[in-house]
Amino acid sequence: MHEPQDRLDEDRPGEDRLGEGRPDDDLILSVEDLAVHFPMGGGWLGRDRRLLRAVDGVDLKLKRGECLGLVGESGSGKSTVALSILGLLAPTRGRVVVDGQVVTNRPSGDRKALARIVQMVFQDPYASLNPRQTVRRTLEDPLRVHGVTATSEIGDRVATMLRHVGLRPEQAGRYPHEFSGGQRQRIGIARALILNPKIVICDEPVSALDVSIRAQIINLLLELKDTLGLSYIMISHDLGVVEHMSDKVAVMYLGRIVENGDWREIFERPAHPYTQALIAAIPDPLHHAPLATTGGDLPNPLNPPNGCAFSPRCRYAEAVCRGEPGPVLETRADGHAVRCWRADEIAVQATLAATGGG
Repeated sequence: MHEPQDRLDEDRPGEDRLGEGRPDDDLILSVEDLAVHFPMGGGWLGRDRRLLRAVDGVDLKLKRGECLGLVGESGSGKSTVALSILGLLAPTRGRVVVDGQVVTNRPSGDRKALARIVQMVFQDPYASLNPRQTVRRTLEDPLRVHGVTATSEIGDRVATMLRHVGLRPEQAGRYPHEFSGGQRQRIGIARALILNPKIVICDEPVSALDVSIRAQIINLLLELKDTLGLSYIMISHDLGVVEHMSDKVAVMYLGRIVENGDWREIFERPAHPYTQALIAAIPDPLHHAPLATTGGDLPNPLNPPNGCAFSPRCRYAEAVCRGEPGPVLETRADGHAVRCWRADEIAVQATLAATGGG
C-alpha cells in the first residue's frame, strides 16, 4: 500500500523535502510553546485593539503509531492547534517539528511537501466533499497534484484505498449524494490517506454521524492505524470517543493544556477539575456519580478571568485560584502533568469518590 516517498518527489530532484535526513527516533511530532494570537477590533488609531489568545503556550508530543487525544469544549483552541500543525495557520510563537523537520514559518510551497506527511479527516462528511466531483475524482486529484501521473497507478491506488475503507472500487464513479453519512466519512478518510501520510488529524470525525454508525467509523480508524502504521491526533469534546481510541490524552481549556498523560491515568485519576467534569459528562453507565460538576460557559477569551482561567466554574476554587496567575503545567514522576493549584488534593478526593471511600 505505501509507496516509497521519493516516488511522489521524483519530478523535484532539487527540493528540500520533508522526510529526509531525520533521526530514526520514536517521536514523529513535537509542538513546542505554540501560541496563536489574533488582534481584534482596532477603533480610532487602533486604541481599542485587543488580543485573542486562541492558543497560548501549548506543548504536545506524538510518538510513532500512537493516538493522542486532544479534548476540550468548543473554543478551547483544539482546531487552531490542528491548523498550525497542518501549516495552514502561522503561529505567533513556538514551533512545530514533524518527523524531525521544523515546519513552522516555512515557504508556502513547502506545505505541499508537508501534505504528504500530515493529513486531516474533517468533522462533517456532508460539507467536506465536493458534491460535483465523483469519488474517483476526489481521490485522484491529490495524487495528480503530488506527481503521480500514470493512469494505471492512479487507478490501482484509488481502488486499493476504497477497499481499505470498506467501499467497493466500482463505487468510484458515484457522487457524494449517493452515499450515506457513514459512507461519506469513509470517503473522507480515503481522501486523507490517499497520499500515504504518516500523521492523520481527526477533527471530531464521528460527531456529525448517527450514533448507530459511530462505532463502525471508530473501529475503521483503529484498524487503519494498525494496518498502515499511522499516528493519530484525535480532536474531540467527547471523552467517550477519546477513551476508546487514545494512548495519551491532552486536555485543553481556553488555549492552554491543563492536563495530559497516559489515557488510563487521565480517566482513572483525573487531577484537574475541568477534566473531571468532562469525564462526568461521558454517557456511559460504567461511570457512576459525577466526579465534579461545573456550570456556565467558557469565558470570553478576549477578557479571561484573573488567576486560574477555570476558577469561575470550579467548585474547588479558593482565593489563591482567583488571585494568582495559573500555575505552570507541572509534570509528575509518572509523566502525568496538570495545571492546577490544588491538583494533589483534588486527585485524592477523586480517588476516594471512585472507590467509595471518604
